[in-house]
Amino acid sequence: MGWAEQCDTCTLGPFLLQTMTTLGTPLSPNATRVMLLGCGELGKEVLIALQRLGVETIGVDRYDHAPGQQVAHHARTIAMSDPAQLKALIEAERPHLVVPEIEAIATPTLQALEAARVARVIPTARAARLTMDREGIRRLAAETLGLPTSPYRFCDSLAELRAAIDGGIGYPCIVKPVMSSSGKGQSKIDGPADVQAAWDYAMAGGRVSHGRVIVEGFIDFDYEITQLTVRAVGADGQVETHFCAPIGHVQVSGDYVESWQPQPMNAQALARSREIAKAVTDNLGQGLDGDASNGATAGLGLFGVELFVKGDQVWFSEVSPRPHDTGMVTMATQWQNEFELHARAILGLPVNTALKSPGASAVIYGGVEAHGIVFDGVAEALQVPNTDVRLFGKPESFAKRRMGVALAYADDIDTARRNAKLAASLVKPRAV
Repeated sequence: MGWAEQCDTCTLGPFLLQTMTTLGTPLSPNATRVMLLGCGELGKEVLIALQRLGVETIGVDRYDHAPGQQVAHHARTIAMSDPAQLKALIEAERPHLVVPEIEAIATPTLQALEAARVARVIPTARAARLTMDREGIRRLAAETLGLPTSPYRFCDSLAELRAAIDGGIGYPCIVKPVMSSSGKGQSKIDGPADVQAAWDYAMAGGRVSHGRVIVEGFIDFDYEITQLTVRAVGADGQVETHFCAPIGHVQVSGDYVESWQPQPMNAQALARSREIAKAVTDNLGQGLDGDASNGATAGLGLFGVELFVKGDQVWFSEVSPRPHDTGMVTMATQWQNEFELHARAILGLPVNTALKSPGASAVIYGGVEAHGIVFDGVAEALQVPNTDVRLFGKPESFAKRRMGVALAYADDIDTARRNAKLAASLVKPRAV
């Protein structure tokens, strides 16, 4: 029996254990309540998409006035990696769905609450645990599912890192903390002289102090893509897998700086990309014990599957069980953007992944270290044909912090990329 059936304050009923085809009214006894754990720019857009469907939202982050907290019905600030704080908040709020939007969360607590039917975690608590660090998801992909990946080793010390590289990984290679995001702590090593600096940078860049890295052999790929993959309920009540058009992107030190959709691919590479994406997301969609024990509609939502492509060959890189930063381009390119797809899928509603127009996105960086910056040049940016700008509202700026994104659509990708980058360059953050 699920908590929705047990809780005498909940009137929505047992259908919540499967889908939410009946939706309540916010701030009423019948409200459908969704809690987002992580309220950055991606979480903010998910919250907006949920609110357009009449969902009552609870935005949780580690600091006050995070972008998503600014639009949520309720804002809560806790250390989400603290098991006691996380458990107390979920038990106090009793949301119908808990939606992790970042990696640094006490996932064993989510698993315990899900097992006790206190919370339904999106896509599942198991998926949140496996993807919270690179070790869990890499071992799942390479060792459990047998998918092609770059050669890799996990290392707990500088000495182990040197030994792994000398023992077979070779140069060049990539070093990443096992738990980080947006390229933090990631670096490319071209020779022995770079190893110490890469280790130090990884230790400083991890989301939490973990003391463990993954070193990956370098793949000479032609390009890399994000394959947005959606698990949603079909007309027959069973989970169906939907794919968005592939997204190409450029990363600098592991951090996304621009993306475009669709990325041109040959038919064989596209088919292989989707086979890999489906294999990974099917597994992550499994229930409490790695099977279907969460019910027929376990594991709903959008996943961002990152892949390397060379000719017809495709390698799995990483996966996020949530909207992806490179997928912000879908706000200009799809009839339903990645945030709307995620919101609809987790509520058990139909989805449409159709492309509307080719388009591109380009990051707007803070450029300065300051609180409460202002942005000049927004009017000039919006004079670029067929563009839009999203400023995230982050209260504190860093030189390389993502503070906004420029979006563009056009008849072709090249024009869209030029316009998105031009619009982004015209927005000038400034300390006051």
